Amino acid sequence: MNELALALGAAVDRTPDGKFLLTLQFAKPGEFAAGAPEGGKGKVSAPVWVVSATGKTIFEAERNLAMQVSRHIYWGHLIVLIIGEKAARHGVREVVSLFLRSPQPRETMWVMVTEGEAKNLLMSQPGLEKSSAQAIGFLARSKAGYSVELKDFAAMLASKGGEPIASRLGSLKMVTTPSLGQKTPVEEVRITGVAAFKDDKLTGWLDPSETRGLLWLKGEVGKGVVTVPCPGKPEKQLSLEIIRATTKVIPEYRNNKVSFTVRLMLEGDLEEEQCDENLTKPETIKAIEKELRKDVKQKAELALSKAQGEFKADIFGFGEAFHRAHKREWRMLRDNWNEEFARAEVRISVKAYLRRTGLLTKPATLRE
Repeated sequence: MNELALALGAAVDRTPDGKFLLTLQFAKPGEFAAGAPEGGKGKVSAPVWVVSATGKTIFEAERNLAMQVSRHIYWGHLIVLIIGEKAARHGVREVVSLFLRSPQPRETMWVMVTEGEAKNLLMSQPGLEKSSAQAIGFLARSKAGYSVELKDFAAMLASKGGEPIASRLGSLKMVTTPSLGQKTPVEEVRITGVAAFKDDKLTGWLDPSETRGLLWLKGEVGKGVVTVPCPGKPEKQLSLEIIRATTKVIPEYRNNKVSFTVRLMLEGDLEEEQCDENLTKPETIKAIEKELRKDVKQKAELALSKAQGEFKADIFGFGEAFHRAHKREWRMLRDNWNEEFARAEVRISVKAYLRRTGLLTKPATLRE
């Protein structure tokens, strides 16, 4: 262990002359184990070390980087691979090739894309975790947004029935006030949406609302919150926690035209309301469910409109569903699937159910 440099995060960017810029974040085991200085005296150095190098290929950049590292670089603990926007727009097959071909990196690492340079995110200092790579890993595992592992991202790159997508990563500068009374600036990483690809090149971004619609259409909404206006009171809001959600995609092929019917279903529990609705009334429950259906359909249509109109790329994997249902027709359409997808009619239907209202059926502070 004393002879290994443990890489926690990797970032790949493109330089102006077309070379790869590889940035690695290494753990400093001694500093990771050390706690805060006793009594607030003394200093603890950063628990990670970030270093960069360039090369015509990523492996050449890694060899050049090894000249600056006194230990043997070990990739087995790599948590995240961050790809800069310029490198992503140039093409990501060249980026992921090394990480898939080499036996050390795990295929369960997270793949993310960021605007600007990826190395800046590895150099950020989060407030809760000891390294930005760890913070990104916890964010991805929480499933608060969309996250994808390297093996699944590679499968999307190889598939003709759908285009790759990855998490869009950003940062937010914050100021914390520790117990010593000193204001310390930190830069927190955060998931800000989704990066959409066409073939292996970045084609655009989805914001958080469009990302939620993407997850609905892909059937990957495992949990989350839906906030909708109170029935008849648009200035007031109520929030529900999703406890169950399903997506069924039904492909059709008639008169040489492709179409899809997407059936969405969700069940939720009421967690908070700003209005004074009496939830013992069936008509009130139905009104809330109507608002739920409206919100889910609106977000799904936002994502669909952007994919068919701006991207002209099947980022939902509808082609896989069409392939399973119409194998003969798929052979004719697969080479031009994105064009067929852009012209396809997609009908979205939503069913929503409010299952539980918690311990209250009306606000506790409501005066009779």
